[in-house]
Amino acid sequence: QVQLVESGGGLVQAGDSLRLSCAASGRASSGYFMGWFRQAIGKEREFIAAIHWSGGQIYYADSVKDRFTFSRDNVNNTAYLQMNSLKPEDTAIYYCAAGYPSRWTVRRDREYAYWGLGTQVTVSS
Repeated sequence: QVQLVESGGGLVQAGDSLRLSCAASGRASSGYFMGWFRQAIGKEREFIAAIHWSGGQIYYADSVKDRFTFSRDNVNNTAYLQMNSLKPEDTAIYYCAAGYPSRWTVRRDREYAYWGLGTQVTVSS
């Protein structure tokens, strides 16, 4: 069982930066991915980024790949999403997830078994 807790969300202006954190606890077998997803009001949950537990594979959505950076600290069991050049369309609840997708299914939310409660990010224009 894995527990995930997100933090770092808030209200910022367009062009600002935020760093989200995802603290993980519990036990997980090796080979898992951690992912970030987001859901805006009235929209479906959207893949943002994923990282393999080894750090060797990182995937990004096209909409964020030049602005967001996903990293992890295995010593502290924490993952980070550095978000730069934020835009109003980045406004959403951001969720951290963990699971065992393949590299071909890493963008599918149903491949992740564990989820945090989310943190709100609001970007004003």
